[in-house]
Amino acid sequence: MHIPDHLVYAQTHEWVKLEDDGTLTIGITDFGQEQLGPLVYVDMPAVGKVLARGAESGIVESNKTASDLHAPVDGEVVAVNELLVETPDAINGAPYEQWIFKLKPAAPFSAEGFLDAAGYLKLIS
Repeated sequence: MHIPDHLVYAQTHEWVKLEDDGTLTIGITDFGQEQLGPLVYVDMPAVGKVLARGAESGIVESNKTASDLHAPVDGEVVAVNELLVETPDAINGAPYEQWIFKLKPAAPFSAEGFLDAAGYLKLIS
């Protein structure tokens, strides 16, 4: 299973990438999408919505189950991946390339409280 080293991971199976402009790009991990199976629906937060760390920020659904997405930090949603409305299963083929939403964090991002690739691998093993 592929777990990129340049990302950090939440225990709820979201990956987080800190962008050069300070925003965060969020998606679900390879393990997370594998557990769900082929995705049929992605419910994303609205642009402009303010989220609290750990709050439900959306849902990913497959034919067999659904899973909540969680906000990794406090912040405002600045973009959503509209392509996933029509092709949610694109996440299954490229989970680290298919981001779900982007956040402008309320405070400078710290990776404290997140897992690195080795820590995430230990979590899912």
